[in-house]
Amino acid sequence: MKKTLLAAALFAAMQAQAGTLDDGNLSLSGFGTLGVAKSNTDKAQFSRYNQAEGVADQAKIGLDSNLGLQATYKINDWLSGTAQVLTRKNTSPTFTTDLTWAFLKARINDETNVRVGRVVLPAFLISDYQNVGYANTMMRPPVEMYAQAPIEAVDGADVNYQHAFGDFNFTTQAYAGVSRGKLFIPATGTVATYRAPSAGITVGGDYGPFTVRLAHARVKISSNDLAPVNSLTSTLAKVGFAQLGSDMSLIPGKKIAFTSLGGTMDWNNIVAQGEVAMRVAKEPVYVPDTTSWYLMAGYRIGKVLPYYAHAAVRDAGHSVNVPAGFPKTGALGTPVASLLAAAEQKSDLIGVRWDFAKSMALKVQIDRVKPKTKSGSLIFAPAAGYTTPVTVVGAALDFVF
Repeated sequence: MKKTLLAAALFAAMQAQAGTLDDGNLSLSGFGTLGVAKSNTDKAQFSRYNQAEGVADQAKIGLDSNLGLQATYKINDWLSGTAQVLTRKNTSPTFTTDLTWAFLKARINDETNVRVGRVVLPAFLISDYQNVGYANTMMRPPVEMYAQAPIEAVDGADVNYQHAFGDFNFTTQAYAGVSRGKLFIPATGTVATYRAPSAGITVGGDYGPFTVRLAHARVKISSNDLAPVNSLTSTLAKVGFAQLGSDMSLIPGKKIAFTSLGGTMDWNNIVAQGEVAMRVAKEPVYVPDTTSWYLMAGYRIGKVLPYYAHAAVRDAGHSVNVPAGFPKTGALGTPVASLLAAAEQKSDLIGVRWDFAKSMALKVQIDRVKPKTKSGSLIFAPAAGYTTPVTVVGAALDFVF
């Protein structure tokens, strides 16, 4: 909370001094969401990806609420700098503030620019604005899709190119760097740190009301303090299955690829958005392969936009070869099998967005979550698993300024 207050005070100070600092090249902006949500059960919690606290049968504001502040300064005709901070509930049960963007941008020509610093890892269709509620039709990105790649930012450099071919505007982005961050581990309620050299490319374009984007990312992720996995791999080594333990571990760093294809349409009041993605381990690791997708459709009636979406994630296998003589159940077999299995679930949601004022929108959404394997994406579920459908009701006020 101290970081939250500090960020707010810093932004207020920047606004107060804008008249002194701004020579026409400084721009300040922000976005935020004030949301409240609850579910119909106290047996498990519904959360966004990588959140340490979700919602159960009592209404809470931490699931969707956030505040982002951004400043950009044009240094000269070809060089500018941008910084963004975001306050939200993430891997901590309290609100914390993170530096989500921090880069220098060099304009090479009208079609090409290079950025150096911290940028959002562009793994998804809406990666650049996934935390900006006002920019999204739905109240929150489907967890079935966005939990598959929880790495959000990369420190390094990227090259962006765009060119118009008639009415089609082509864009591409190539990047490389290192991601560092935290992962919340629901099984133990602990937080692990990770380091992940990352590289990837995106290609896409816009044609009238249509947008399409293909993204491919590769990371080599390592973590030395992933307690549940490290404890299991240590035990495996002691009882003669050292290779299995090494294959499952993240300590030496393991290569994982993520590919997504998505698109949007806003045509004659019809709004649609969809995305499909695959996560594939390129080296033996406990992280399972997955396939995820969602499809959303809505119809705009004046300032009101009702919508429906369906999302799903399923197990696509694993990269670890379990020895033929290894037990399938018991003190060793059960935890190994659990780690290697993906958290499968499906969701149906209905909602409505009302743009009642300039730069402000009110949303109401109902999610019907159907967990299948490993309680789906629900956290703090019973050890034996939770497969009963969960209904989540939420409302949010989104704004930009």
